[in-house]
Amino acid sequence: LYTEELIQNHGTIMDKYDPEKRIGMIIDEWGAWYDVEPGTNPGFLYQQNTIRDALVAGVSLNIFNQHNDRVQMANIAQTINVIQAMILTDKEKMILTPTYHVFEMYKVHQDAERLALDVETDTFGEKELPQVSASASKDDQGHVHITLCNLDKDRTADVTIDLRGIHTDHITGRTMTADEMDAHNTFENPNHVQPTEFNQFQLNGQELIAQLPDKSVTLLTIKP
Repeated sequence: LYTEELIQNHGTIMDKYDPEKRIGMIIDEWGAWYDVEPGTNPGFLYQQNTIRDALVAGVSLNIFNQHNDRVQMANIAQTINVIQAMILTDKEKMILTPTYHVFEMYKVHQDAERLALDVETDTFGEKELPQVSASASKDDQGHVHITLCNLDKDRTADVTIDLRGIHTDHITGRTMTADEMDAHNTFENPNHVQPTEFNQFQLNGQELIAQLPDKSVTLLTIKP
């Protein structure tokens, strides 16, 4: 979440000298960095990847999407076996991490047009963190994609989305969550954490009402 403050502060300085936003901001490496897995080479920075990391990825990508007028590129550190990896390998074996699945869900935003999205949300915890993070886009087929993260590990989030002129009766959803914040995939159980169909929503006129599971990343697709 602190990433957004950094982007805003750097963007304010850049706006002074580059108001036309000809120069892009690049987030050269981002992601969570924990202690290495016990028994592995400390220099290789091999670490497991959990639903917590899925939330880190979802929130980060939402922030980058919301500031795409300035943020032109962002690179996760890293992709395979190191820090917040999307793929873990062991000789001939390979598993996909929760972070991988977030990237797969969020690919709908690639080359799409960002839609303005103002989020009003409750807070939780001693640090009063925002419970819901979100971003939205419209692709070249006219489909609207909304990605939402419920950061609270204990409470569901009731979300009301004002569609404002979007007339539809075709909405689909996918979500990824788990019973525990440290839930992860292993070579013995490679599909323990992965997206599933999401249908905890209803359309009431121009309002889309959804109930996001605790500690979840959700994608809603609205087809006109």
